[in-house]
Amino acid sequence: MLKICVLDAKTLGEDAQLSVFDRFGTVEIYAETRPDEVVERIKDVDVVITNKVVLKEETLKDASKLKLICVAATGTNNIDLDYALKRKIAVTNVAGYSTMSVLQHTFAMLFYLMESLHYYDKYVKSGEYAKSSIFTHHERPFHELYDKTWGIIGLGAIGKAVANAAQAFGCKVVYYSTSGKNNNSQYERVELESLLKESDIVSIHAPLNNSTKGLIDYNRLRLMKRSAVILNLGRGGIIKEDDLARALDEGLISGAALDVLENEPVNSDNPLLGIKNSERLFITPHIAWASIEARKRLVDEIALNIEAFTQGKERNRVC
Repeated sequence: MLKICVLDAKTLGEDAQLSVFDRFGTVEIYAETRPDEVVERIKDVDVVITNKVVLKEETLKDASKLKLICVAATGTNNIDLDYALKRKIAVTNVAGYSTMSVLQHTFAMLFYLMESLHYYDKYVKSGEYAKSSIFTHHERPFHELYDKTWGIIGLGAIGKAVANAAQAFGCKVVYYSTSGKNNNSQYERVELESLLKESDIVSIHAPLNNSTKGLIDYNRLRLMKRSAVILNLGRGGIIKEDDLARALDEGLISGAALDVLENEPVNSDNPLLGIKNSERLFITPHIAWASIEARKRLVDEIALNIEAFTQGKERNRVC
């Protein structure tokens, strides 16, 4: 039987059914784990489950019994993979569990901005609509998605799902490959500058790496149409937040929606929190991935990764 610990269960939600791990042995569940608590909590365990807690050489070196690290996410940048390989500690992740959740949230964010939903809801509930002499209200005109150009930065699994849905709405889809290696014959691949210039909607679904950090800066935001909207559901840091705040204040673009920020939770002095017209900006606290169904798939996949490991099989293994 294995000794398992979950280091940051709170990130999976209080409704997560972590009892699925009980069949493998004893399970210690921690809601959160501070950096100074990691060494003590993992020193005698066989399996560690972590979402965002960092596991580097200095925290892993005393975990002599550790055999498996299960990352409760797709990205593994919080794990020292080289050291894990050296120690023969297996590392697994979970890919694809949140695709439909992020797809749904992408369109929810877009429509909130594009159709001024906050304004119209407030207009009715404030009593202003009750005073109207006509049945409708045209203070905030909106456009259809049909026949617009949707530019996608990062055409992975999520990017492809968004592309398919955008196409169903009648959009022309173009994409930019952040790695330079993605060639998809279904959609037109363009250079980043061309994508920014011609797109009515730009959505980011890329990882944060040396190629994407600071990719969208003030000069590139200036290339966009003044009527355009940019959405970031990839990683914070891809858009330079100071530059985005400036572009929104100057009216260089119509709006922006972000589910990810460079620092999470957001810093209280983040320039985006103080822009002149806050209705141009919609921010959610990194929740696009976190539908009930997606989080259930995530936990179930982790359990399957542990099961495969106990049977000597490789499943979603990173190293």
